[in-house]
Amino acid sequence: MSNSEPVTVLNPFERVRALSAAMQREMGSRIVGQDDIVNSLVGALLIGGHVLLEGAPGLGKTALAKTLADVVALKFSRVQFTPDLMPADILGTHMVSVDGAGRPSLTLQPGPLFANVVLADEINRASSKTQSALLEAMQERQITLGGTTHALEAPFFVVATQNPQESDGTYALPDAQLDRFLMKLVVPFPTEQEVMAIVARTTRQYDFAVNKVAGAAQILAASKTLRTLPVADPVLQYAVSVVFATHPTSPTATPLARKYLKHGASPRAAQALELVAKYHAILDGRFHAAVDDVRKAVLPCLRHRLVRNFDALADGVTADDVLTEALKLVPASRA
Repeated sequence: MSNSEPVTVLNPFERVRALSAAMQREMGSRIVGQDDIVNSLVGALLIGGHVLLEGAPGLGKTALAKTLADVVALKFSRVQFTPDLMPADILGTHMVSVDGAGRPSLTLQPGPLFANVVLADEINRASSKTQSALLEAMQERQITLGGTTHALEAPFFVVATQNPQESDGTYALPDAQLDRFLMKLVVPFPTEQEVMAIVARTTRQYDFAVNKVAGAAQILAASKTLRTLPVADPVLQYAVSVVFATHPTSPTATPLARKYLKHGASPRAAQALELVAKYHAILDGRFHAAVDDVRKAVLPCLRHRLVRNFDALADGVTADDVLTEALKLVPASRA
């Protein structure tokens, strides 16, 4: 008989859980704290959605995105968004080239969007025209140039960052583009102990190497597996009920939604709630999504999809305030 140990065969959901844990562990060797942000970033990549990172300068938004790219064997590109950035600067363009016989031809000069992981740094500094150039890529995973459509290589993942503290020289993201982000993550200020660890670590060592633990095939397989996790109708109904509670004209709208919102979350928001709930269920070792999984997904999946009115801005009511009330008032028993 062989003395070798038996091989443990993981079921598909456990493989997704193990892959997520490995990616988070590698990111943790470089990133201090921010466990929830790291968890959500990894989840968005495995789900196949995009992420908007918002936070003050110096909180590591760019480092988070670059570290995620470093732990996967995927093509990475970074775009620094500025007011003078043009759509062709990110999409690419056709260039005239001449062969050895002197015959001219058009060849594609691909832009930075022709990558797997794209960091759109300070996305709100670019004009609305340039921001809108991302719409087709983010939704259809393709780019149309000169009447020719070019499919983007899968997986395609956009991590955009923005600074909420500055308004000079910035442009608000169009609602249509915000709706294409699976999640909006607010990067919190670290604790005093975390700042001490950050300062001690970064002032003694310049670079922190991380290992690549996943490739395109593993990520695409995880995305496909994650979508097969069953969700019972009552759980799905709860997610839809939360979405309708954000619509000011809905009979089930919450008081804050009626008073402070112009528009509520879209049907795409309900899709996001279900997908992120499935991810949370897998991380918890369960093979079915529950209402609590949906509740965890509400703030990151819906906060950027609510359009506030003037009264909300005047009274200082945030989208998170509206959603927090919805979580209190929408009963799971409604399902």
